[in-house]
Amino acid sequence: MTETTHRTPLRIRSIPDAIAAVPYLLGFHPADSMLVIGFGGRHHTCAVRVDLPPLDDPAAHARTAEHAATVLGGGGFRRALVLGYGARGRVEPAFAAIRDTLPLEIVDAARVTGGRWWSLVCDVPGCCPPGGTPYDISSSLVAAEATLAGRVALPGRSDLEETVAPHQGPARDSMRRATRRAERRARTRDLAALRDEALTLLARLRSTPSPDHHDLAWLSVLLTDLRIRDEAFVRIDLDDPSADIAFWRTVLRHVEEPYASAPACLLARAAYAAGDGGLANVALDRAAPDYSMATLLQAVIAAGIPPDDPRLRMTPEELSTIHTTQEDDP
Repeated sequence: MTETTHRTPLRIRSIPDAIAAVPYLLGFHPADSMLVIGFGGRHHTCAVRVDLPPLDDPAAHARTAEHAATVLGGGGFRRALVLGYGARGRVEPAFAAIRDTLPLEIVDAARVTGGRWWSLVCDVPGCCPPGGTPYDISSSLVAAEATLAGRVALPGRSDLEETVAPHQGPARDSMRRATRRAERRARTRDLAALRDEALTLLARLRSTPSPDHHDLAWLSVLLTDLRIRDEAFVRIDLDDPSADIAFWRTVLRHVEEPYASAPACLLARAAYAAGDGGLANVALDRAAPDYSMATLLQAVIAAGIPPDDPRLRMTPEELSTIHTTQEDDP
């Protein structure tokens, strides 16, 4: 699994600072991972996380290194800091591949596990303790700054996945019944003719703290119309997407699985606009494998295209022009 996360940089002055910052950059504490943080370019920091490759797969090490090089090199970053999370025998070969491939200056690198870290670049005899150097994230100024900024670090990626998992129990039963009613309603209506109604419903639900299951089910059915989905997509506030993240996470957790792809993509877009590649990735995992918007967003994230890239922005007016042009074409 790969996460590419863009965030406004925390103040990192040392390896312990970097170790403290990483969980807040990703949204979770990494394990068995290689983390390459690019900085010193025209954008803010970009953190690329990949699973540690198998020890007996040199080709996987090469792919990991090439991916990090493509993302960070293409993003114009000039320097990098590398952290490997896991056993020495797995981290060191992965780091060697990254060191030999990355077209950036590696200013520092360390292996991290069990509450201790070991330098991967220090070659001064007796400089680094053989048993590693202990660290304590809880007492770090970086962690305090991140917490004050509203960033959250969950115990692991599976915990992040749980934040977008479907609700179960009575809520699921209620949504299932509401969705069946919405499907029956849709059979008698032309969804394309309901765009204005859909946008009115969307605006109302976004300002409602606890949306009604009936309304959420009807919205999920309306979003199967691609124009309605795209209208929702271009209305995400890319400059302050926090409300969109909260809303589309609520929608995604409530909808029945056949209707998850559209809200998953809308949540992913909002999350990536906030620089949260980890949340964007776990949201996209909820989409169907052949859902084209999910495929496109996954490619954008994997390529490390910055969230504020002008190519990723579109206004409702521009969307209307595109659809009008398409409709006018013979």
